[in-house]
Amino acid sequence: MKVALRKQVLQEMMAIPQEQKNTMDRVLTERFLSHPFYQEAEVIATYLSFPHEFQTQELIGQALKDGKKVLIPKTYPKGQMEFVVYNPQQLVKTSFGLLEPQGDLEVVDASQIDLIHVPGLAFTTEGYRIGYGGGYYDRYLENFAGHSMSTIYPCQIQDFNSEDHDIPVQEVLIYEGNLR
Repeated sequence: MKVALRKQVLQEMMAIPQEQKNTMDRVLTERFLSHPFYQEAEVIATYLSFPHEFQTQELIGQALKDGKKVLIPKTYPKGQMEFVVYNPQQLVKTSFGLLEPQGDLEVVDASQIDLIHVPGLAFTTEGYRIGYGGGYYDRYLENFAGHSMSTIYPCQIQDFNSEDHDIPVQEVLIYEGNLR
């Protein structure tokens, strides 16, 4: 079920015309930046997006301009992940085609993070999510006391049953505008 749903949502996301995607990304970025979770946060963890996902580049740029400390994930085998200080000079492409931090990284403890911007493929309206299957975020969010938020496209809202180990995202921002 999860495998089929992942595949379906991924195909729908990849089918969104670029112009429409740019509009949705712009609107979602504005909503994210004006949200109280963001406004009050000093340390924000986000992710470097795949082409089919909500694009985080503008959000990262604005957060840095706003004087926030921006973190990105560094993943390890067995579903382990930590957040490190964003430094464009340390980014290297992984086998998945994603940029990931390499080198002498500054790891930030979960207790220091105010807001985690969580990626994923499918979401319920309650904030439960299906990611790419690594379990990184569920494991990380399990002991995380700060806020969590996701920015998603309408095709990513799906109806599925959560599992015991699933940790919901506190706030899911869905693009709700009219697409011309």
